[in-house]
Amino acid sequence: MSRLSINKTYKLYIGGKFPRTESGRYYAINNKKGELIANMCLASRKDFRNAVVIARKAQNSWASTSALNKGQILYRIAEMLEGRKEQFIAELILQGETKSNAQKEVEASIDRLVYYAGWSDKYQQLFSSVNPVASPHFNFSSVEPVGVVAIIAPEEQSLLGLISQIAPAIVGGNTVIALASESKPLTSISFAEVLNSSDVPSGVVNILTGNKNELLEHMASHMDVNSIIYCGKSQDDMKLISELASNNVKRTIFYKKTDWFSDNSQSPYFIEKMQEVKTTWHPVKV
Repeated sequence: MSRLSINKTYKLYIGGKFPRTESGRYYAINNKKGELIANMCLASRKDFRNAVVIARKAQNSWASTSALNKGQILYRIAEMLEGRKEQFIAELILQGETKSNAQKEVEASIDRLVYYAGWSDKYQQLFSSVNPVASPHFNFSSVEPVGVVAIIAPEEQSLLGLISQIAPAIVGGNTVIALASESKPLTSISFAEVLNSSDVPSGVVNILTGNKNELLEHMASHMDVNSIIYCGKSQDDMKLISELASNNVKRTIFYKKTDWFSDNSQSPYFIEKMQEVKTTWHPVKV
């Protein structure tokens, strides 16, 4: 007897679990031939609010995790992704990539995780300083995470673009809620499965799928989000984000680039963009 294949169900990733959207909505993902390849959850504003609450609860604990441990966890993510490389290549091909481009993107994603794992215990030395002052004090500047970061991931290079935003955010002690590529979301939820088995504490990374136009305004205006990253070229979107983010002085970061393979797509300054500078004064003589 013939049997029906059990197709994968793609859900959201919130708080280390895989819930369906609370709205019960979904949208279809088709291949180049117009054939259905998956139904994806259409995340709602409530899904995003739930993710922010969980990310906020996880942030202090994650920020206090040692740099060595955070680097080890990022390296573990890379190891797990390496072990499932063929699955991710197959999913990228389903979404329209050639086999060579799909392999290149998956391997670049693994390498990017290793790159930021290496910076975990080094960026503090680069961006911190001892400052000269006229008074009898020691003056130290050090960086610390901004907190909860909302990410609107790139539409193209959906796996590499997503990892290029998540990795520098979390290695710097932030927690994130990422809205995956709307048109090519398959690898984002598969990547969530990798995160879930890679020692990443629940709530540190949360991944939603859905409509950018529906969630963008809410992500930019949420008062408990400290920074928002937007990957895209729409001037209207960037203007709206800037206006709404000003309500709680939310840090805005815009990436208009479309090639996440380029050499300037990885840098410790991607970590620095999601850091705040704390200055401490200490008297020389007590």
